Amino acid sequence: MKFFGLDSDWSRALCALVLAAVISTLSNGAAAAAENFPFNDELLLNTKPMRGSKRVPMLDIRPDGAVLIDLWCNSLQGQFVVAADTITVLTGPKTSNTCSPERERADAEALSWLEQVTNWRREGDALALIGPRTLRFRRATN
Repeated sequence: MKFFGLDSDWSRALCALVLAAVISTLSNGAAAAAENFPFNDELLLNTKPMRGSKRVPMLDIRPDGAVLIDLWCNSLQGQFVVAADTITVLTGPKTSNTCSPERERADAEALSWLEQVTNWRREGDALALIGPRTLRFRRATN
């Protein structure tokens, strides 16, 4: 058998390589489809609390993509728009709690990173939100 003018040994090797690539692509697509976005879940930013507090940023993601975002001090409502591995984060106005300057800066920074997220991926039970900085959230266990 000749394939692209190659002798039979090369043709068989090329066919086997193409078949392996197709199988790999299909199995990777199925695995990716099995790992869905964590709608209807509470996720905590994978970081330590700031000094003097137990609070860390949290996402409470509703089934329709509405999200309650707790930052270091303030909270806000938003919307996650997810299509395949892309995501857009839309945010509303923040609460106006009295915070230390350190927490206000941390809120502004975290919110800026969230608003610049463009992609997401699952990392086991964790969610990675990818933008200029990757934010990793883990499932809340309480």
